[in-house]
Amino acid sequence: MAVITFTSDYGLIDHRVAAVKGKVLSLKEDVKVIDISHDIQAYNLLQTAYVVRNAYSFFPAGSVHIISVDSFYHKDRKCILYQADGHYFIAADNGVLSLIFYDIKPEAVYEITLNNRFDDEVNFPSTDIFVPVAVHLQNGGLPEVIGRKLKNPKQLSFPRAVFNESEKMIIGEIMYIDNFGNVVSNISRKFFEKNAVGFQSFIVKFRNLALSKIYNQYTDLVSDWNKEHEYHGKSAAIFNDAGLLELTVYKGNNTSGAKNLFGLKVGENIFIEFE
Repeated sequence: MAVITFTSDYGLIDHRVAAVKGKVLSLKEDVKVIDISHDIQAYNLLQTAYVVRNAYSFFPAGSVHIISVDSFYHKDRKCILYQADGHYFIAADNGVLSLIFYDIKPEAVYEITLNNRFDDEVNFPSTDIFVPVAVHLQNGGLPEVIGRKLKNPKQLSFPRAVFNESEKMIIGEIMYIDNFGNVVSNISRKFFEKNAVGFQSFIVKFRNLALSKIYNQYTDLVSDWNKEHEYHGKSAAIFNDAGLLELTVYKGNNTSGAKNLFGLKVGENIFIEFE
């Protein structure tokens, strides 16, 4: 089954999303075009990386993923193709793919040269460049046909949590806030468990607040389902479905969730102190 996913910072008010889908269907009628998200904040590459990284692996191997975030055309910026983890990823050479695959080495990276045109003929790279490449790949075309190998795509540094041995502390930061107002850090369960060995207890600290327990999943907050409503608004730390430490409010939303309750923003620090 031919699948092309589409992620953008275009929103759904303007024509752009429809134009890209229409272009795909005009070139290949039997392809499935699946939206991942079009509510990415404008030019927000870290948010894009989190969303795409946690979605793409659920699609069939061989799927092609168009990422139109910070993608407007400039003659001095390349359009590139990553072949990674059994999938294809098409984006501007702005570093977003290095954020998605900060811990996975791509099998190959190509500078897209298929259908090269004069600069003034590229009006909208998502339709003029990204879509023809995606359809070429879904038609069984080789990536070598659409471009040449690229050795030095733009690299961005993914924020990593660190362990301070002298302070017996993990130092992480907020990297994403979801639609429910949950605050997601860059502290993974694996990193936490590795550094928790030998300690008896820990405290999760952020701003002037502290939590002494991390739940395995969201619903573990509720111990009595006959009184489930009494847990509404309760704050907690969990490891979310991406395996990352998340601060949450039970049954919270974008206005009543952890983001507003704790007043936290992307880039702020979260600490786990061990004893």
